Amino acid sequence: MNKNNVSKHQYFYAVGLSYKKADAETRGKFSLGTDAKATVLQQAKSEGIGSLIVTSTCNRTEIYGFAEHPFQLIKLLCDNSLGSVEDFQKVGFVYKNQEAINHIFRVGCGLDSQILGDFEIIGQIKSSFVESKEHGLGNAFMERLVNCVIQASKKIKTDTEISSGATSVSFASVQYIMNNVPDISTKNILLFGTGKIGRNTCENLVKHTKNDHIVLINRTKDKAEKIAGKFNLIVKDYDILPLEIPKADVLVVATGAQIPTIDKDILQLNKPLLILDLSMPKNVHDNVKNIPGVTVVHLDDLSKMTDKTLEKRKLHIPEAEAIIEEIIEEFNTWLNGRKFAPTIHALKAKLNSIKDGELNFQRKKLDNFDEEQAELISKRIIQKITNHFANHLKESDTMVDESIEWIEKVFQIEATKVAK
Repeated sequence: MNKNNVSKHQYFYAVGLSYKKADAETRGKFSLGTDAKATVLQQAKSEGIGSLIVTSTCNRTEIYGFAEHPFQLIKLLCDNSLGSVEDFQKVGFVYKNQEAINHIFRVGCGLDSQILGDFEIIGQIKSSFVESKEHGLGNAFMERLVNCVIQASKKIKTDTEISSGATSVSFASVQYIMNNVPDISTKNILLFGTGKIGRNTCENLVKHTKNDHIVLINRTKDKAEKIAGKFNLIVKDYDILPLEIPKADVLVVATGAQIPTIDKDILQLNKPLLILDLSMPKNVHDNVKNIPGVTVVHLDDLSKMTDKTLEKRKLHIPEAEAIIEEIIEEFNTWLNGRKFAPTIHALKAKLNSIKDGELNFQRKKLDNFDEEQAELISKRIIQKITNHFANHLKESDTMVDESIEWIEKVFQIEATKVAK
């Protein structure tokens, strides 16, 4: 496939880090909350970056955008997180042009997820693009790309079994609880934090443990009450969290706080406690692990659980990759069309200019010059010539950038570039 730089000076990059090389602590440093993501977009606009989207989940933080150099995007990430450039150099990645396009497809289609086939990330990409558009940072390239990734994700989910079976971070946590806590239906479960992962975990807890006395606590109580009403559960005030924890056999922490909310100082325990930290950054302080009877499991530990469901999913990777390749090819065809269309228009204008000059010469030279017939024939010849060039540029093995440069040089034309 062609290397798709959209202009001669700016390139499409994907920069970021993920669970593949960065541990939970490092990912936590680079994690971007709602306010931080908005600040990234504002800073990008003020620094003249025309289009980008920002995603930050428990498994990854990534920026996709246009820049002359990837450091412009890396700087945006480091300026608005607790991560440093030195940290990024150790665990981060930079993909350019076609590699960046391939990467966002694999991420959005669940092939790069910590748990294979987990499609929650596509919703993040979609909402991130909507936010970028609201800041005036969503161009035609990015909109088409995101829509193609969504299309591929839907097709893979529908046409393959790569997401078959209940496997996600939230389900894996419930699976762990059920495998390690006897008589779970009779135990006291406390869920702290009711964001997306918290909601999904709550639903899985109710469905699979048959436990109907789960207690929910959230900083914003009305959010917890909405979920509790759906499942007929109990909601307690955030202020009494330290009083509720000692009653629990299992504590699930799924908040969006940027610093640990659970530490040894608030754990006054008189019985064993299993804590599952599903937050990013970590919301359970490391000093908790030193308390006798306390077991702490982080989402990275959960993702290492292998079962028959995941093994079955791996069999469907080739099908998913074939779908991605097909839709990437469609995207590249559209992209190349955008790239060479201005050159074809400029070529046609140049040929028409030559034609007008020649017809004007013949008009003065010949007394019986048939101007209408000459105009008709000339236009047909020009159309055939431009069609030949256009068809050449559409060929899959054509080096589009080099061909455009050659055409512009030979015919001494300068095409107006399409806005990215």
